[in-house]
Amino acid sequence: MALVFYRRRWAWALLVMMASMAVDLDHLLADPIYEPSRCSIGFHPLHRLPAIALYGLLCLFPKTRLAGLGLLIHMALDSIDCQVTNGVWAQ
Repeated sequence: MALVFYRRRWAWALLVMMASMAVDLDHLLADPIYEPSRCSIGFHPLHRLPAIALYGLLCLFPKTRLAGLGLLIHMALDSIDCQVTNGVWAQ
């Protein structure tokens, strides 16, 4: 996606969107930290709907667009994982 939409600055775009994976640090607040059958969407603080709405708002502003896009892609992938693992889109 970075190479297609941000051709001139694709490396920077890729780096920013990859850095958005740090949102998974909120998994360290859970007990147990890793539960294979747990859906992260709706469970972890940075994976709840208000936070996801904020990520959508970040996409509206040019300076934060890449971070918001990376976070929304992350949430979409986590939601797909919930569907594949548990048969639900969110907890």
